[in-house]
Amino acid sequence: MRLIHIKKMIVLACIAIIVTGCFSKNVENGKNDSCRNSICNPLNLSYRFMPDGASRREAADPSVVTFQDEYYLFASKSGGYWYSSDLVDWEFVETDQIPTEQYAPTVITMRDTIFFLASSRDRLENAIYKSGNPKSGQWTQVRNAMPFDVWDPAFFQDDDERLYMYWGCSNRDPIRGIELDPITFDPISDSIDCIAQNFKVHGWERPGDYNEIDRAPWIEGPWMTKHEGKYYLQYAGPGTEFKSYADGVYEGGSPLGPFTYAKNNPFSYKPEGFINGAGHGSTFKDRYGNYWHMGTMTVYVKDWFERRLGLFPTYFDGEGNLVTDTGFGDTPFYIPNKKVSDVKELNTNWMLLSYNKEVSASSQIDSLPVKNAVDENVRTYWSAVSGDKGEWYSIDLLEECDISAIQVNFYDHGTQLFKRDENIYYQYVLEYSKNGANWVSLINKENHMLDTPHDYIQLENPVKARYIRLTSYYVPDGNFALSDLRVFGKGMGPLPNMPKNIEAIRNQNDRREVLLTWDESKNADGYIIQYGISKDKLYHSYKVYGKNTVTIRSLNANQDYCFRLDAFNENGLVKNRTVVFN
Repeated sequence: MRLIHIKKMIVLACIAIIVTGCFSKNVENGKNDSCRNSICNPLNLSYRFMPDGASRREAADPSVVTFQDEYYLFASKSGGYWYSSDLVDWEFVETDQIPTEQYAPTVITMRDTIFFLASSRDRLENAIYKSGNPKSGQWTQVRNAMPFDVWDPAFFQDDDERLYMYWGCSNRDPIRGIELDPITFDPISDSIDCIAQNFKVHGWERPGDYNEIDRAPWIEGPWMTKHEGKYYLQYAGPGTEFKSYADGVYEGGSPLGPFTYAKNNPFSYKPEGFINGAGHGSTFKDRYGNYWHMGTMTVYVKDWFERRLGLFPTYFDGEGNLVTDTGFGDTPFYIPNKKVSDVKELNTNWMLLSYNKEVSASSQIDSLPVKNAVDENVRTYWSAVSGDKGEWYSIDLLEECDISAIQVNFYDHGTQLFKRDENIYYQYVLEYSKNGANWVSLINKENHMLDTPHDYIQLENPVKARYIRLTSYYVPDGNFALSDLRVFGKGMGPLPNMPKNIEAIRNQNDRREVLLTWDESKNADGYIIQYGISKDKLYHSYKVYGKNTVTIRSLNANQDYCFRLDAFNENGLVKNRTVVFN
C-alpha cells in the first residue's frame, strides 16, 4: 500500500511558484487560511487509467462517509480510495486488501470502524471487510459471502442501530431492501421490493442523453438518508453513459417503506454544461451539518464508462423536499467552514470568461481544433501535434477581466497508459498578459509531480488580464491536449438583457415533454432554465448555450410545472421576474 497525495504534499523546496499579486491556493506552497476554499467540478482527483481496453480514466458510483472527523470516498474500479479533512484536498490510499476492482462499493461507519462491501453477481465474492485505520490500507475480512447476489449495495444504520441494506441494478428488477444483523450481517427479515421503474410517467427515467429513448431504463445505485424522522431512499437512472444520468428519491416513514415517489424528482440532475450527469451518488453531512451529494459525471469519448465525480450542495427545504443545487454545478463554489443557512452563501459569483473566445495554439491536429477547448463540452477537445515541452495554448478574452480562478482540464489523447504509475503527472506554466505581448508568470508548475487531470487553481487575489497562456512542460504520455481551459472571474462589460416572450408548451400527447422558446437576449452567452413544482420551488436547472429553444423531456407526466429563464454572460447573471406555468 502507498499514499498518493493529491494536492500540496510535495516537499516545498522542489516547488517553484511564481505568482504576481497573488498565490494559487492549491499549488504546493500551501493554503492561505485567510481565503475561502473553492472547488470546481469535475473533482480534481487522480482518476485511474483502466487496466485494459482503451487508455482512459474512470471513477464512478461514489460512496462517501465520515470517519474520525474526516471524509472517505470510495468509487468503482479505482484501485483504492481517497480521504480528506476538508472536501477540497484529497489523498489516495492504494490497497489490494479489498476488492477495489469491483463496481459500486458501499461503506458504512459503525463502532469506530469502516465496513466495506463491493458489487458482485457471484454471491461467493460478496465479502465484507472492516478497518479501524483506513489510512493504512489495512483491512480484515469479517464475512466471506452474503447469502444472495448483491449489485450496487448500500448500507444504512438507523438511530436505533438497526442495520439495513439496499441493492439493485437492472432494467427489469426493482431496488430491494432488507434488514441485517449489525454484527454478523446475516439477513433478519425478508427482502422487500422498494422501487421499480416507471418511465411511462417519469420522463427523467427514459434513456438517452436527452431522455429521448422510450424504453425501460436501468434503475440502480440506491442510497438511504434519514432527515427529521423521514427516510429518503435514493436511486439512479436511466443509465450511466447518458448526460441525463440523475438521482431520484422516494420517501417513507420507515427504513423498508412503504415509499412514495417524491414530487421533486429527479432531485439530482445536470443534463447540460461543461460536464454532465449527477447520478448514482451518495448524500452525506459535512462536519458542520451541511448536506452534500456526490454523483457520477459522464465523459464518454473513448468508452461509455469513461466517467468522473462531481460534488454538489444539497439541502432539505421547509417541506422536507430533498434538493441538490446543480445550476452552476461546473463553475466554482465555496466549501464552507461553518453551517450555512442557504446554499447561496456558497456562490463565488465568478462567471465563465473563456466561453467561445478567440484562441490560438502552438499546433493543432486538424480534426481536434483549438476552438474545442473553449466550447464548454467535455466530449470535445483540442490536441497539439505532440506532447513535447513547449506546446502552448492561449485565450484572448477580448477585453480586460478580473480573473479569480482557472481550471485546466487535460485530455488523454494518444496515451497508452494503464493502471496507476508514479510517472503520471502534469507540468506546466500559466501566464497572463494585458496586451498579448508582455507576459507575466501566474502559476509555475514546472516541478509539479502530481496527477491532476482537472487541475483547479483559485487565486488569492484576482488579476486583471485579457490574455491567458498555458505552456506544457510535461505530459505523462501522448499529446498535450485539453478538453477545456476554463477561466473564471468577472468581465467589465454589460450584463445580458432580460429574456422576453418566454413560452412553455407542454406536449399534451406526452406530458413528460415541454418545449420552451424565447427571444434571444442581447449580450447573453447562455441561459439557465429554472423550473420546478411551484414558483417558489424552482429546484431543477437546464443550461442552454447558443440557442433560444429547447425541449426538456425529463418531466413527471402527472405533475404541473413552473418555468423561469435567466440569462448570463461573463459579466454576470440576470434573473427573470417572469414565471410561466404548464
